[in-house]
Amino acid sequence: MLYSLLRPLLFNLNPETAHSLTLGALKNAHRFGLLANHTVTCQHRNIMGLNFPNSIGLAAGLDKNGEHINTLATLGFGFIEIGTTTPRPQTGNQRPRVFRIPQAGAIINRLGFNNHGVDELIINVKRSNYKGVLGINIGKNADTPIENAVDDYLICLRKVYCYASYVAINISSPNTLNLRQLQDNKALDYLLDTLKIEQKKLSDQHGKYTPLVVKIAPDLETLQIQTISNLLIKHRIDGVIATNSTLSRTGVENLPYAKETGGLSGAPLTQRANKIIRQLYGILQGAMPIIGVGGVMSAIDAKEKMDAGASLVQIYTGLIYRGPSLIREAVQAIHT
Repeated sequence: MLYSLLRPLLFNLNPETAHSLTLGALKNAHRFGLLANHTVTCQHRNIMGLNFPNSIGLAAGLDKNGEHINTLATLGFGFIEIGTTTPRPQTGNQRPRVFRIPQAGAIINRLGFNNHGVDELIINVKRSNYKGVLGINIGKNADTPIENAVDDYLICLRKVYCYASYVAINISSPNTLNLRQLQDNKALDYLLDTLKIEQKKLSDQHGKYTPLVVKIAPDLETLQIQTISNLLIKHRIDGVIATNSTLSRTGVENLPYAKETGGLSGAPLTQRANKIIRQLYGILQGAMPIIGVGGVMSAIDAKEKMDAGASLVQIYTGLIYRGPSLIREAVQAIHT
C-alpha cells in the first residue's frame, strides 16, 4: 500500500536517482528499527546443496556493491544475489542510461557493470549479518580484452568464494562490449573448464564447496541453447540462470525510449525468458537446477516460471513496478 502511494513520486524522478533514494530510505528505516521484517518461510527447498526458505530471490543488479543486504533481507526474499562485481571499480556507461517504459511495464538499461569493485563488495558482505543464501554475481571489467576475460572471472571467483553461497558467472549482459561472445562454443568451453578447475582448488583450500551457476541471455537460438547446455553438463556446472535482459524491442516498438540501446527487462521479456527455460529444462533433463528470471511482474508470472521448469525464481524489474508485496504474492503462488 505504501509503495503504491510512493511510486508516482519516485517515477517522477530520474530512475537512478529514485533507485538510490529508495535504497537509502529503506536502509535508514532498517537502521532505526522502522522496517518490519517480512520474512516469508514455507517448506524449505534444498537446491545445489543450499537451504532456501522460499523459492523467490532477488536478481543481481539492484544491489551491485552489497551495501543493502541486511535491509533487503527483511523484504521476504528466500535468497539474495548481489553484483555484478568486477575486479576493479568502474563507472559504467554514460548517463542517462536507465529508461522506464511504464506503458509496457518495462525498463531499458545500459548501466555497464557500474560498481565499486570486488574488494569493496567483500567488505560490505563482511559487515552484513545476513545468514541466508547469498549469491555473488561476477563479471569482467569493460577495458579487459575479451580474450583475457577469464582472468577477471578468476580474480573475482577467488575473492568472493568464501563469502558466497553460490557464484553467478555473468556472460550475458548486453551492456559490456563483446561480453556475449563468451557464450560461443570455444570461448565458453575454455571459460567453464578454467573456472571448474579453480573451483576444485578453492574447495580443497577452504573446505567449502561453493556452487557455480551461469547466467545466459534470452536472445539465443535453439542450437546455441543446445550447445550451451551440453557444455554446462560437460563441465558439471551447478546451475543456470535464465535469463538476462534482451536486445529485442518486441512489445515496446512504438513507445518512448524504445530506440535507446541497452537491455530490455520487465513484462515484454516474460514469455521470451519462459521459452528459454522450457528449452533448457527439456535438454538438461534434471542435470542441474534452473533459476528463472525475466519479466516476473505478478504471482502468476512466478508460477509460470516454475511450471516451465525453474527450481527457483528471481525478480527485479517487477519489484520496481509492484513493490515488496510482489515477493509475498509470488511465494504464496508457488508454495500453496
